Amino acid sequence: MREINEYEKSITVKYRQKLWSRFVKGCKEYQLIKPHDKICVCISGGKDSMLMAKLFQQLLRHSDFEFEAKYVVMNPGYNEKNLEVIKENLKKLDIPAQIIDTNIFEIANVQERSPCFLCAKMRRGALYNIAKKLGCNKIALGHHYDDVIETTLMNMLNSGSFQTMLPKLHSTNFEGMELIRPMYFIREKDIVSWKNYHKLNFIQCACRLTEALAKNEQNISSQRNETKKLIKQLLAYNPQVEQNIFKSASNVVCDKVLGYKLKDKKISFLDDYDEQ
Repeated sequence: MREINEYEKSITVKYRQKLWSRFVKGCKEYQLIKPHDKICVCISGGKDSMLMAKLFQQLLRHSDFEFEAKYVVMNPGYNEKNLEVIKENLKKLDIPAQIIDTNIFEIANVQERSPCFLCAKMRRGALYNIAKKLGCNKIALGHHYDDVIETTLMNMLNSGSFQTMLPKLHSTNFEGMELIRPMYFIREKDIVSWKNYHKLNFIQCACRLTEALAKNEQNISSQRNETKKLIKQLLAYNPQVEQNIFKSASNVVCDKVLGYKLKDKKISFLDDYDEQ
């Protein structure tokens, strides 16, 4: 067994409560990893997924049952500079990841409408395909606590629906495959703290569309960035607002809502109103 490096040691010592304990809690509470699972750990090159890979390496050391992890960087078409940053970080952090090239950016960015939506959809499909070829039954993504509350609020404000980002879900297009989010309880500020503690630099989104906007010196904005700002403003109203948004997804009072969907069936409060 290889020696523990400084990045792994800090996870279980300095950041034990904020990173390691919350990672383990997410895995256990939502039963994300089971004996003999073969998990494709998907690394985008950003801070979240790189940390997730290190957490998986530690979990393999300490788990009380056997499972496998395959580390994969799906390259959607990064420029050479960003790809080199990813390779340097993989070497520095001692992550044995396989880099698999695709042309997703090239295809998605010729679309006039919703290139980001198409890119995300294609990337997810590519990851499932890669995982299946590697013999994996699960893919792990680096979404964290802040992603969950932002997604919940974005759905309410922009699509008029109450739905959250689940810690795991079955694939609808790849039979027997499952998506898991083991960083579900980890706060983004703690990921940033770990990154800064080790003076690490990771890539951002790095898509061609973002690069083009940056070259034109335009302000790069998105619904998610605007939602982050909104949540910060709401904290002045109630310091517990982040926890409450997160908790609300598991505390839905169905007899106090106008209606809800169960799979494809719409249910209204009027359906049994006169019987009550």
